[in-house]
Amino acid sequence: MTKIVNHWIGGKSVEGASGNFGPVTDPATGAVTTKVAFASVDEVDAAVQAAKEAYLTWGQSSLAQRTSILFKFRALLDAHRDDIAALITAEHGKVHSDALGEVARGLEIVDLACGISVQLKGELSTQVASRVDVSSIRQPLGVVAGITPFNFPAMVPMWMFPIAIACGNTFVLKPSEKDPSASMRIAELLAEAGLPEGVFNIVHGDKVAVDRLLEHPDVKAVSFVGSTPIARYIHTTASANGKRVQALGGAKNHMLVLPDADLDAAADAAVSAAYGSAGERCMAISAVVAVGAIADTLVDKIRERAEKIKIGPGDDPTSEMGPLITKVHRDKVASYVEGAAAEGCEVVLDGSAYTYEGVGFEDGHWIGISLLDKVPTSAKAYQDEIFGPVLCVLRVDTYEDGVALINASPFGNGTAIFTRDGGAARRFQLEIEAGMVGVNVPIPVPVGYHSFGGWKDSLFGDHHIYGNDGTHFYTRGKVVTTRWPDPSEAPAGVDLGFPRNH
Repeated sequence: MTKIVNHWIGGKSVEGASGNFGPVTDPATGAVTTKVAFASVDEVDAAVQAAKEAYLTWGQSSLAQRTSILFKFRALLDAHRDDIAALITAEHGKVHSDALGEVARGLEIVDLACGISVQLKGELSTQVASRVDVSSIRQPLGVVAGITPFNFPAMVPMWMFPIAIACGNTFVLKPSEKDPSASMRIAELLAEAGLPEGVFNIVHGDKVAVDRLLEHPDVKAVSFVGSTPIARYIHTTASANGKRVQALGGAKNHMLVLPDADLDAAADAAVSAAYGSAGERCMAISAVVAVGAIADTLVDKIRERAEKIKIGPGDDPTSEMGPLITKVHRDKVASYVEGAAAEGCEVVLDGSAYTYEGVGFEDGHWIGISLLDKVPTSAKAYQDEIFGPVLCVLRVDTYEDGVALINASPFGNGTAIFTRDGGAARRFQLEIEAGMVGVNVPIPVPVGYHSFGGWKDSLFGDHHIYGNDGTHFYTRGKVVTTRWPDPSEAPAGVDLGFPRNH
């Protein structure tokens, strides 16, 4: 019997009423294992209404109450991390260890939310004028929404809702319809932790659900992570409807390798950053920029390591890389490799025809490791965000040429430099046009108390996600100027007992 994933509204599972469902497949077998209900406009409205009603009390709740619940949720999430990782593997396809890592990174933001009282402290200036004080405070927005991608079905929602609800908002999540079960399990754990009904809600669906959230008058802010075209649409549409928006888009992350770098360390980093999670992450390194004569040696070292990666089902402990999320996506990724040679690339490794040998896995969304060398910037494999296990190597003569090439990209999510030269690394930090920079670190995803976000076409909106920016995004500032009369100035005939000898 096919499993059904319904919505989560008002603290409980609510059966879909639209009659529309989407398929959820096991990427390793290609079999449809689950159907997910797609929300109608009315169902989205019901979730927003539940959140709006819950906000009347949650928005006035004490910081102690909110953080107490979040501490309980954190303990439950920690205890059930293996279960959540198994759901991710079953619907996304990534290997279990990678799924566990995803949950761990989400836990970082829950940790941050548990300490939100520090982030929400206001400011006070006394005696700005005679007996006049000025204070700054931050208050929640109301109902906020999150629209999240398939590649991190647990982590990315946890980049959003823990901080949002810790700040006093209520939340409506629209997760990816390709792997919805992890978010539902998280909702159950929130309820078990004692989160009041309606504070956290989930509606599944497609563009109908997304558009309703973007236009709904009671939704005050929208957070999004996904591709650049959709991020631009989310930002434009939600902003036109008067909402605060943070929309994180796609990437083409470069790794600049200087001639003095430890090439073994650089090759290790390139392989893990390019092929981990099958390349389905916005911080994957998809372009290595080799400076000078090291290129041949570096490519050889990358190839040697890449050829040893074991591809297989995500629930096999020996697998290092799993299948891609859907067959359509698998075929699209393969097309970049199949057309690479005609565009001037040297195909060092071609994984486009890879199949996994095993009974029952014949229809899985399998693809192998691909490595392209001497890639021109005109090639589609370089220009597009492939979101798969394809690594491009570009060659330049100098550091300056490498920086110019990277800065010419329309994307500016993350980038890295590998070098032993501190001066070169310092220049790179200042000169490169990207929001996150790694120095001998291939995937510079910030820890929870620093914010995540890119530049250029990788971010639409003014706020990065989580960290201090997350707190600011989910609250609005208010400045209060206060003047109280001195008790000595009390009306005649009234004695407040205040000493008059001053």
